[in-house]
Amino acid sequence: MLSKHTLDRLIRCFSGARGGSFTGESGGKRTPRKSRALVTLCLLVFVTAQAFARSKLSPELQHAKPGKPVDVIVQFTADPAEHQISKVTGKGAALKQKLSAIRGAVFTSLPAEALAQLAQDPDVAYITPDRPVQGVSNLDYTPETVNAPWAWQQLHLDGTGVGVAVIDSGVYPVADLYWYNTLTGAYGLRIVYSQSFVPGNADASDYFGHGTHVAGIVASAGWSSTGHNFSHTFKGIAPNANIINLRVLDQNGMGTDSSVIAAIQTAISLKDQYNIRVINLSLGRQVYESYALDPLCQAVELAWKAGIVVVAAAGNQGRNNSAGTHGYGTIAAPGNDPYVITVGAMRTANTAPRGDDTVTSYSSKGPSAFDHVVKPDIVAPGNQVVSLLSPYSQLPKNYSAAVVLTSEYWTRTKTSTLSPAYMRLSGTSMATPVVSGAAALMIQADPTLTPDTVKARLMESATKSFPVDSITTDPTTGQTYIDYYDIFTVGAGYLDVEGALLNTNVVPPSFTAKSPIAAYDPSSGSVYVVSDSSVVWGDSVGWAQSLVWGSTVFSTATVDGQSVVWGDSVVWGSSAQSGFSVIWGSSVVWGSTTQAQSLSVLTQGEN
Repeated sequence: MLSKHTLDRLIRCFSGARGGSFTGESGGKRTPRKSRALVTLCLLVFVTAQAFARSKLSPELQHAKPGKPVDVIVQFTADPAEHQISKVTGKGAALKQKLSAIRGAVFTSLPAEALAQLAQDPDVAYITPDRPVQGVSNLDYTPETVNAPWAWQQLHLDGTGVGVAVIDSGVYPVADLYWYNTLTGAYGLRIVYSQSFVPGNADASDYFGHGTHVAGIVASAGWSSTGHNFSHTFKGIAPNANIINLRVLDQNGMGTDSSVIAAIQTAISLKDQYNIRVINLSLGRQVYESYALDPLCQAVELAWKAGIVVVAAAGNQGRNNSAGTHGYGTIAAPGNDPYVITVGAMRTANTAPRGDDTVTSYSSKGPSAFDHVVKPDIVAPGNQVVSLLSPYSQLPKNYSAAVVLTSEYWTRTKTSTLSPAYMRLSGTSMATPVVSGAAALMIQADPTLTPDTVKARLMESATKSFPVDSITTDPTTGQTYIDYYDIFTVGAGYLDVEGALLNTNVVPPSFTAKSPIAAYDPSSGSVYVVSDSSVVWGDSVGWAQSLVWGSTVFSTATVDGQSVVWGDSVVWGSSAQSGFSVIWGSSVVWGSTTQAQSLSVLTQGEN
């Protein structure tokens, strides 16, 4: 509906074009050519004015129903004075609050029919509804938390050219795993190789859903959540890296050592062809013997020594107290191997800053069984992580906690429609590809980096500021768990992509970055760290233990020249001597299955 003011202006314009009255072409007379031109000009001015006024209204308000009052935020061209405010209140609205920060104010009960006229006011810049907001517990801040956007924006790193082998349940070729050239319009799939190692099944697609989700955390480009209609883009840490899809887990997320080992061998053989520089293992099983004997551990060491960074999940047994260990001694294989980078899980508290982040209660703790290797090496976000959804995945259908709604990231829908592109999972399986993506960025920045240098830089640069402890309450059972931030819970600290990329220290060829061994001295009741002479942080000033794990981890006391962990009273041992004895004995701490399995059917996560 046109306002009376607008109609009067249009009539005056048309009257000027006809030299008197607005009569149209009555009496069969044609409008003179000059007059027709003026009429056309008037129409153009009118349409332009209307379009300009319309552009000042948000999309929702452009279709507001007359007769229905709306609460609006009006942004003005300058901090509004009383007469600007009165222009809005004079139309029936009530001032709720001035918003000087945006040179605006919020008004309640503005009649919808007044919007168009208000938008024509030259003092008005833009009008929006006072939109409802909700907590961000449904969004994911994994890249922001580990400072990945800094690498994308400041160094223009995105993993281009680096191959990451995802040894998992398969990877489905969803849209976010394509590359796209915005200049030429060319596009292509970044899953550059696929092979199944599941016995009797040559199909390398993902029928469980775990592998696609993991691949997305590494390398999703976020196409399905990018654009002006989306409030949040779900990108991977290295959003243009290539994925080598090596399927070893079946439709139920189960597999065997032999399948995993065969896949690792294949990754090594294809290393040069696809520039495979990282292997992601978001799977594992119980530790049954020393890593020096375990065939799975031997396979990952082979890949490491071939120049491939191997990143493995710590496991999700941090709540396991079946042996009285309060989750200590539950690191999974092959994460127990001292060469690989073993990753524990943090929860982001649904915010980008890491100051409020805490370790998840389910994240497995060290030391490793039998060998007492100090694990995990590092921690990264792994709780309620949003990533890619394989169309074959049954997880969102079977577990409501895995569901992502389109309204969580798509601003143009208010319905609770299940997302066809994303789902939410929790576990150290989700934290592991965060570190794999970080490694890919580091290698893109400097292709000469060795696996040992990548590991050492990640550990030394990790954030080491933690609380003494934190308490978690399970949202389903109501049970509480207490976690202490010791070397066997958070390792060397919280992943910091920016810090790792700025680190320039190099592990010399004659040294390694093997994780050290924890030893117990019963005479003093102390636990201390032992590193052999080949380990870079054994006696190297450049990679001192206090720099890698933080100065607060080690006391000033020593046992046989080795740094003592937590002085004479180990936090995780003081509460249960029976569990302490289990860890330092030869007993198996957890589990009974002989199969390799995915580590994250943790759909619930932690709030």
